Amino acid sequence: MNCPLDTRENTQLLLDYCTRKLEPDSVAILERHIAICAACRELARGQRAVWHALDAWEAAPVSADFDSRLYRRIEAQVPWWTLVVRPFRPPFRTVTLWRSLPALAMACLLVVAGVVLERPAGAPAPAATDRAQVDSVQPEQVEHALDAMEMLNEFSRHVRTDSPDSKL
Repeated sequence: MNCPLDTRENTQLLLDYCTRKLEPDSVAILERHIAICAACRELARGQRAVWHALDAWEAAPVSADFDSRLYRRIEAQVPWWTLVVRPFRPPFRTVTLWRSLPALAMACLLVVAGVVLERPAGAPAPAATDRAQVDSVQPEQVEHALDAMEMLNEFSRHVRTDSPDSKL
């Protein structure tokens, strides 16, 4: 048999042996190994000592007024949120302060509203409009365009005079 301490899964076998949860055939095999292996023998001895100590331990008797004393202590304890909020509480607790708090909040709100209303709004950014772009034009191009316009103008005059509907 391989030593149960070599693998984690087989270590549970030794613990089951100490708690007497193993089957008889497994107990016999493990006892032969424990007789040979000093490490397993030491672990089994330590586990038996722990189980004997737990079996011998007796809890102290509970007093008759234990419950009432426990509930008093629980009621006397301060909740954790009180400990968190305590540094932020005002050092004095007068009734007039708490009564004047809504009026103070309203005054602050009016001051903020006045500042916002009095401050002129920034001028909106001008919207991008479609603008004609002027490209650099050569004089020859301008002359060509003017000639073409003159020719079209003459053509439209001839068309108007030649048409039967024309009254010009």
